Amino acid sequence: MPLNNHLEVISPEHFDAIHQASMAVLEKTGIRFHCETALELFRNHGAKVDGETVFITQAMVDKSLETCPSTFPWTGRNASRSKVVGEGFLVQPNVGPVFVQDLDKGRRKATLEDYANIMKICQAGEHIHLNGTIPVDPSDVDPEKKHLHMLYEIVKNSDKPLIGFCFDKEKVEQNFEMLEIVFGGKDFLESHHVAGVLVNPLTPLGYASETVETIMAYAKRNQITLLAPCIMAGVSGPVSLLGTAVLQNVELLAGIVLTQLTRPGAPVVYATASTTGYMKNGSFAAGTPEAMLINTPNIQMGREYYHLPTRTMCGITHSKAVDCQAGYETMMSLMMGVLSGANIGVQCVGTLDALMTISYEKMIIDQEIISRALRIKEGIAFSTEALAADIIREIGPGGTYLTHPSTFKACRSMWSPSISDWDAHDAWEAKGSPDMVATANKKYKEILAKAPETLLEPDLDRSLRAYIQKITG
Repeated sequence: MPLNNHLEVISPEHFDAIHQASMAVLEKTGIRFHCETALELFRNHGAKVDGETVFITQAMVDKSLETCPSTFPWTGRNASRSKVVGEGFLVQPNVGPVFVQDLDKGRRKATLEDYANIMKICQAGEHIHLNGTIPVDPSDVDPEKKHLHMLYEIVKNSDKPLIGFCFDKEKVEQNFEMLEIVFGGKDFLESHHVAGVLVNPLTPLGYASETVETIMAYAKRNQITLLAPCIMAGVSGPVSLLGTAVLQNVELLAGIVLTQLTRPGAPVVYATASTTGYMKNGSFAAGTPEAMLINTPNIQMGREYYHLPTRTMCGITHSKAVDCQAGYETMMSLMMGVLSGANIGVQCVGTLDALMTISYEKMIIDQEIISRALRIKEGIAFSTEALAADIIREIGPGGTYLTHPSTFKACRSMWSPSISDWDAHDAWEAKGSPDMVATANKKYKEILAKAPETLLEPDLDRSLRAYIQKITG
């Protein structure tokens, strides 16, 4: 039985106040959309538009929320890996790191080979449910062509539900042409949610042109938009944690309205990715306990007030190494994210250095941390049998439960580690006294060694390669 309640930072009685504060900003201050196509769409639906500033009314918000699905299926290329968004807690790969590091080569700029490796590790991960996006930005690929090569590596190395990329309209259209090849045509995409995309507002109170073009392209095709403001309290948002939560809500509601004006019923995820500024130098703060104190009120609002699927950034750390700091900051943030009731978690699979770096070893370690947090969220079962009063009486004083049939029946259901060492000290020494990072280094290499060369059928592989060749010349 899941835990009886979610983490709450605000009381439900405060939801209306946050919503009304958000609406006051949307109606009186407005929000900028740096895209004429979007401005025209708002005008055609009766919104007041002044230059690039759009003023969104309560009626527009209400109508948009009515058409947003509260849950929806996310179809994987392998149907058995499909998921329902809005139920449980799904994990996706990170977004944004530029560097990779491991014990062998240290920290370095990522390549397309690293990108493919991460797809393979995420494909093998039991507790990683989605794949794709940009967990590292490959430095050895032409920026004008990397959207093609990254999507190819996703479908080559994974059959889980996939996440695409936010680029300009032409590149997004090219990615959709590839997806039509992969899934068998436009009709399949029209009737199935096969691809999601993460988009970030241009905080404060703006949406960049390529972000808007991506949102509209995905919504038109009935695909998934994950809206995620990335606000730093005290820098790009109010220093008040609650004020930053309000600003985050404003930007989310504006994006939701855009998706539903583009196509009513298009799936959208109410996502959060804000934290505080590090006030010593005005930079991004990862590992702060205050990040989830900003994001959790929004998750509560998304889940209980707007009835939308939610996603949050959690598991972040400012540590530069896979060390104690990385462990406690990751676990703190991840546990708060899981217990908040969010439906998707991001940035919790290997990130270091305030999201600048991804560690191969930490990708392995973090999967155990995720497993621990999910086990805690499961709670404990309550039943007459679970009370075990008959067994307690049967064993009596001074007995042992180790050989009791109930123990044999249930012992394998108890959580055990995938990477942590629970052996006695002598046994650990006999193995060479390996530390956690060395063990994780060995395991990630084993995963890559066992990964298939491709998950694509030969004809499909040839079709995708021919398309990329046609575009790139």
